[in-house]
Amino acid sequence: MKRYWRFLIPAVAVVAVMVFLLATLSSNLVYFKTPTEIADQAADPDARLRLGGEVAPGTVSDTTDGVAFTVTDGRMTVDVIHSGAPQDLFQEGIGVILEGNWDGRVFHSDTMLVKHDEQYRTEDGEEYEPGDYVPPADG
Repeated sequence: MKRYWRFLIPAVAVVAVMVFLLATLSSNLVYFKTPTEIADQAADPDARLRLGGEVAPGTVSDTTDGVAFTVTDGRMTVDVIHSGAPQDLFQEGIGVILEGNWDGRVFHSDTMLVKHDEQYRTEDGEEYEPGDYVPPADG
């Protein structure tokens, strides 16, 4: 019986710690919906959502207070009106995550995150890989 308790107490402690960590981490995860999931969702203009996808080529146009474009996941497209200036790296064909409201026809965004690669370029177009930086010699 004593061996049983020696195993049971640490096992319960480990399970309790795992449950606590999973509960804490799941509340901090940030999810986004794809255009297919958004299009299937009922419109609720008061609900804040995140939409993620790729900016469809040939759909970007400037508006009076931002930019309009279409986001796709390869199966479905959603029209987006983003208020405010788009990020510097924003362009056609790039991955974006937008935060805003879905009215059933158009996604109205006010926050934009863009996905970029690890390539860094100087103004003259020269590419640098991470780790290529060489600090100037003192002297």
